[in-house]
Amino acid sequence: MNSASTRLLHGVALLCVGGVGAALVSQHVFDMPPCAWCVLQRLLFLAIAAVCWLGVLLGRASGVAPRIAGMLATVLAAAGVLAGWYQYSVAAQMFSCERTFADRFMVATGLDAALPWLFGIYATCMDAQVKLLGIEYVFWAMGLFVVAGALGLTAALKRTGRSR
Repeated sequence: MNSASTRLLHGVALLCVGGVGAALVSQHVFDMPPCAWCVLQRLLFLAIAAVCWLGVLLGRASGVAPRIAGMLATVLAAAGVLAGWYQYSVAAQMFSCERTFADRFMVATGLDAALPWLFGIYATCMDAQVKLLGIEYVFWAMGLFVVAGALGLTAALKRTGRSR
């Protein structure tokens, strides 16, 4: 397997898990409750990490697995950017983000009830508008999705060659 692709996929996974870790610290240490769109983005970050690590694992047997993982990570990252943009431009302007796609999806999956410390919805999108260093959290998340997507695409486009 291409060791550059492996490093990229590991890096993307670690960035995404780190982003979720930062969100959890913000929530549980600094009392910044998440909205439905926030927790949907957490799920997307964790899905990207899982896809990347699965690509690394399966890449030991097949050189195409890291490329597929990179493409899937890129698609998931694009979905994350869209989710962040919707949160900022539409949901944050609404009195409540109840009954939006994110709220319905998270409740339907049962993740909000099964893992409330990670996926619990505790604020409206309007209430969840918080800034870090003068920049709203949603833009930090969107930036991380862009970086993850770019690195995933780079891993997908790397030539597959067996390392020696």
